[in-house]
Amino acid sequence: MKLGVAGLGRAFTLMLPTFRAHPAVELVAAADPRPEACRRFQAEFGARIHPTVEALCDDPDVEAVYVATPHPFHAAHARAAAARGKHVLVEKPMAVTLAECDAMIEGAAKARVRLVVGHSHSFDAPIARAREIIAGGSLGRVRMASALNYTDFLYRPRRPEELDTAQGGGVLFSQAAHQVDVVRRLVGERVASVRASAGAWDPARATEGAYAAHLVFETGAFASIAYSGYGHFDSDELCGGIGELGQSKEDAQGAGRRALAGLDAQAEAAMKAARNYGGANETQPPAAIAHQHFGFVIVSCERGDVRPMPTGVFVYGDETRRFEPLPAPEIPRREVIDEFVRAIESGNPAPHDGAWARETLAVCLAMLTSARENREIAR
Repeated sequence: MKLGVAGLGRAFTLMLPTFRAHPAVELVAAADPRPEACRRFQAEFGARIHPTVEALCDDPDVEAVYVATPHPFHAAHARAAAARGKHVLVEKPMAVTLAECDAMIEGAAKARVRLVVGHSHSFDAPIARAREIIAGGSLGRVRMASALNYTDFLYRPRRPEELDTAQGGGVLFSQAAHQVDVVRRLVGERVASVRASAGAWDPARATEGAYAAHLVFETGAFASIAYSGYGHFDSDELCGGIGELGQSKEDAQGAGRRALAGLDAQAEAAMKAARNYGGANETQPPAAIAHQHFGFVIVSCERGDVRPMPTGVFVYGDETRRFEPLPAPEIPRREVIDEFVRAIESGNPAPHDGAWARETLAVCLAMLTSARENREIAR
């Protein structure tokens, strides 16, 4: 698959080990406003550089486009690719509004191309294995799920729009998309109602940095999800000391805040650019010793609980407990490309297609509305 990349920022950096190693991918072109990133991409892959995403989509050698531009541009860039007959892999969140999602889905259908939304952590192998165990039926129906994650998300270098909720900034777009995807995948039903609260506790970073929500599914099953990006407690302690990217986690208490101390918005954006692909201080994803994850998750069924972990899946029954180990992945996030390729080759919708991702965004937007209006949102 000859892949063109729209946006060489942090999302691309995290997917780059996958693109390098996956046998089904050849990187052939890119578009990004940062000259240093374009030079690096051209030198590393011998690929073409285009001045705009639209020009990238016009490239006749590009068969599919990976859209990793900032959230407000996902819809326009995905539609541009589809309109030119290119299959589309777009980063989460799918878009910022449901109307944009609908336009993306319509554009892909009209052009008869595949649309897949990822990476989200519902692709992770332990989540997939947990879902298989649940679907096997030996534990009965899912009745409840719990998920929590505490990180330093809000104190990683950000561009101004990443701290503006109206532009898709804050944790209800960037992080809830992961967590909602995970519990939806595990419960396997549509969310019928949402009740949420959200917190924006740092005036200097005035977007939502935390939330808690109660989701009720159509079957009557329910889930509690909670997230904090304020950089105090680190819930990787509950995941065997393994970080989100499957790496061995080192104690770095307060490092994010210290790095940002005294920086204005322009200097912070420059720091982020320098750490991204092609930047002077480029940081690569750490070596993985286990699977990626999104914090503590446990699913309660009628006759047992299931707990995915970075190294495998725990199953707690009426009388026994077992652990199903999973070997560390040879190619991180391989599941994303595998699903994308299968969808293209088969012509069938992917599990993480536009309709799936639209529903996840709908739940995230309902959480935001519920928190702002202090009421339950029926869906």
